[in-house]
Amino acid sequence: MCPARLYIVDEHDSVRSALADRLNRASGLTVLGHSGDANQVLQDIQAEQPDVVLVEVKRSDGMGLEIVRQISELPDPPHLIVLTSYPSEWEEEAAVRAGAASYLLKGLDTEELIRSISEISAQ
Repeated sequence: MCPARLYIVDEHDSVRSALADRLNRASGLTVLGHSGDANQVLQDIQAEQPDVVLVEVKRSDGMGLEIVRQISELPDPPHLIVLTSYPSEWEEEAAVRAGAASYLLKGLDTEELIRSISEISAQ
């Protein structure tokens, strides 16, 4: 497995915490931080310099795809994985156009998610 430093963007505290706990237990993965605040995300990512950012784009503020776009426009941006509960073909296409490297479902088992993160961070 390729070591990767992660950042998680999801507006639900419990989802972020559970995902961070799951991934921090994986050998080679380190969750540097997480936030649900769209304004804080860019500052944190620029400061922490993660390899991969996991982003839930379905947000009550409608900023999910915009967050993906803004992160992808940073100098030397991290790899972006959209991790969502409810798939949409339109949303997947829009996420890839905005800069996402992958579009995955939250129901993914931990090993498969780790494998996807590792593959993307190795690119």
